[in-house]
Amino acid sequence: MRNGIKRNRHGVVAGLDVGSSKICCLIGRAGVGRADAPPRIKILGIGQQISRGVKNGAVVDMEAAEQAILAAVHAAEQMAQETIERVVVNLSGGYPASRSVHVEVAIDGHEVGDGDLRRALEQGHQVEGVLGQPEKGRQVIHSIPVAYTIDGSRGIRDPRGMYGERLGVNMHIVTAATGPVRNLATCVQRCHLDIAGFVVSPFASGLAALVEDECELGVTLIDMGGGTTSITVFFEGNAIHTDVVPVGGMHVTNDIARGLSTSLSHAERLKTLYGHAISASSDEREMIDVPQVGEEDEGQAHQVPRSLLVGVIQPRLEEIFELVRARLEASGFDKLGGRRVVLTGGACQLPGTRDLASLILDKQVRLGKPIHVDGLAESTGGPAYAGAAGLLTYAMEAETALPPEARPQTKDPGSLLLKVGGWIREHF
Repeated sequence: MRNGIKRNRHGVVAGLDVGSSKICCLIGRAGVGRADAPPRIKILGIGQQISRGVKNGAVVDMEAAEQAILAAVHAAEQMAQETIERVVVNLSGGYPASRSVHVEVAIDGHEVGDGDLRRALEQGHQVEGVLGQPEKGRQVIHSIPVAYTIDGSRGIRDPRGMYGERLGVNMHIVTAATGPVRNLATCVQRCHLDIAGFVVSPFASGLAALVEDECELGVTLIDMGGGTTSITVFFEGNAIHTDVVPVGGMHVTNDIARGLSTSLSHAERLKTLYGHAISASSDEREMIDVPQVGEEDEGQAHQVPRSLLVGVIQPRLEEIFELVRARLEASGFDKLGGRRVVLTGGACQLPGTRDLASLILDKQVRLGKPIHVDGLAESTGGPAYAGAAGLLTYAMEAETALPPEARPQTKDPGSLLLKVGGWIREHF
């Protein structure tokens, strides 16, 4: 598979977006950016395949998923003329969930250093282990420090170099079910790739699609995938809450197939060509051809008003946004997210989705595209590719934030060293 491709050179990173509808691999390298901003990422190669063996974000057929991943990676390698050995992988299955943990460690009056931060992180994992007994069978994906205190003084962004008696950290811990994570890790490792880290899908999309002011002032990113709709709330530059709703764009397609008695492929085509999230008065007059399932003669297609199609799509999308609103309100992070929502993922590209989201969520809504990478074609530069582009941003930060000997080991994605490395590269 890799004969004739040059060995991986310094600065080349790769992201693997394993979704329910598509599997996409991006390979990139740090490009030239402004002096006061991080370097932009230049896309070298892209490969994608129709997703197989993945349902609702989780692997359900190991062999099919492995073959689809292999094909996507191979296509990206051929285009980039690079061999990749490590990838950052997105995670939408395993029901990612958040919790906040506050820990304090004694620093006895000396200067706060990296060692103190690591001690606080380890203490956070121990507290999570005690508090997380009902969540047995889950593992930590992210440990993100969102606020620091020194001797009770709040509002500290970076405590290193400060002095005090006790260092406190509020940590946002994201966990996921161990089984789905290990299944996905096994599929990737069977393709002879090491896993540099997992990133929950909306967090990755946020790295690609959000601007700095949005992250600081408060924003909710909603990643509408094929099998799941996932949420991350950003505030003061950090991801502070993550949740997932197990409904996505493929459920809309299934509804169309059932409601109009057509095949799944025709239902997807009808959704793409004629679908809309909000009904209009003209829909009743516009007729569309609907091939019937099992009928080979195209002349047997039924003609139905477009309003019938929209009448199937709109209730499902309303359900998704109502579930998102309910989850945000129940979490208590709805207000911190402000009045700003950014939609990413392939399912948000249906016309009218932004207006429907604004109506139900009562917030200002925009579509999020990858804005921190260069080299994506128009067809691959939309909201559906924000997650994959964000994985490259995450990988680039990991490559530049730690020296090689301090970078996390990847053989065991659940290891403490990986968690420590992930925490440091996310924050510094």
